[in-house]
Amino acid sequence: MGHISLSEASDPEILDLIGGRLRGLRKASGSTMAEAAERAGLARKTVSRAEKGDNPTLLTLVRLLRIYGRLSALDQFVPEPEVSPMALLRSRERTRG
Repeated sequence: MGHISLSEASDPEILDLIGGRLRGLRKASGSTMAEAAERAGLARKTVSRAEKGDNPTLLTLVRLLRIYGRLSALDQFVPEPEVSPMALLRSRERTRG
């Protein structure tokens, strides 16, 4: 799949993109699907479905990213919420009052 704008992509297109990226990470690691599954504590079929974009669970995604050494990618996937200075000030005022 070529480069697509995620904001314009359908859910199935995004899942296909994630699956392709997971497949690429596995191949770059030099692992077979069976080896990746064993290392991640998953069934081979689960890895296969994830690589096809067949709606992997978050746990499957976490386990695969961990074995590929890419768990830190979750920082961009689900970043820490930014706290506005005003919200922080209001929070401090409530605790004082």
